[in-house]
Amino acid sequence: METLLPVAFTVGLLSGLHCVGMCGGIMGALTFGLPPQVRQNSRRLLLFLLAYNLGRLISYGLAGALFGVFGAGLFDLLEPWLGQGWPQRLAALVMVIIGLYLAGLLPQLIGLERLGLPLWRYLSPIAGRLMPVQRLPVALLYGLIWGWLPCGLVYAMLVIAAGQGSPLNGGILMLMFGLGTLPAVMLTGVLAGKLQDWARRARLRLLAGLSLTAFGLLVLIYPALIDWKQATPGLLE
Repeated sequence: METLLPVAFTVGLLSGLHCVGMCGGIMGALTFGLPPQVRQNSRRLLLFLLAYNLGRLISYGLAGALFGVFGAGLFDLLEPWLGQGWPQRLAALVMVIIGLYLAGLLPQLIGLERLGLPLWRYLSPIAGRLMPVQRLPVALLYGLIWGWLPCGLVYAMLVIAAGQGSPLNGGILMLMFGLGTLPAVMLTGVLAGKLQDWARRARLRLLAGLSLTAFGLLVLIYPALIDWKQATPGLLE
């Protein structure tokens, strides 16, 4: 499990451009919707942005735990046939798919988002009733709902979470992915959505996507690449 945590964080980090493009409008609207006395106070603004994103990460963790429950039986079924390293190989394959999607070379992945539309149709009106956000607990609640926004990237990561064999491991993996997305989404909130145009630049998205694809291919060819204990034994003793 610990070998995949840096991978999940890296996927989130390299997915930052996608997150800015998809969630930048939401983050900008949430920032502008705050009272002027909050927007003009950097410390208070940061607290609200953290509350939004803490709620989002908690929802990612809950989703990962749910998929970990569903995947526990699959884990026990597949391990005798595929060997102990199959979750790592699955993670590498998903990384390649996500990388191609981010690079714009696999747009079909966006079709996964239709799977979450029924739940989002139920949650979206609830989120709307929370606006405008005036208090930190409400910001946290909004973030909890925001975390269920249909996203093909999140759903692809949930496939990896399902392969972790337990709800705890699945939840932790999704939390690490969420932490990787945090810098880009937080910066978008601080700049009130001004990064969206920059994030839509095709060359930047292509570079980020191909970087993730290359890393995934390397892990497929050389699985020990993500086993930091084997790769750096001297540092861990």
